[in-house]
Amino acid sequence: MSQVTIYLDKDVEVKLKAAAKSNNLSVSKWIAGIIKEKIATEWPKDFVGLAGSWGDEFPTIEEIRSNSGQDCPRESF
Repeated sequence: MSQVTIYLDKDVEVKLKAAAKSNNLSVSKWIAGIIKEKIATEWPKDFVGLAGSWGDEFPTIEEIRSNSGQDCPRESF
C-alpha cells in the first residue's frame, strides 16, 4: 500500500478529522473511501437496485402533465 502526502489548511484539517470521527473511521480510511467513491466507474448496487422498484403506482407522463396548464403560444421565426 502506498502513502500520499497532502497539504491542508487548518480549517479543512479540523473538518476532515470531525468527518472521519463521526463515521468511526481513521482519517486515512475516510479519505480512501472518498477517493474510491469518486473514481468508481459503476453505479452503486443500491442505486442499480432501484430500477423498476416503483411498480405500477408510478404516475404516467400524461398524469404528471395533466395539472401543468396550457402552454403559451410559441414565437415563429
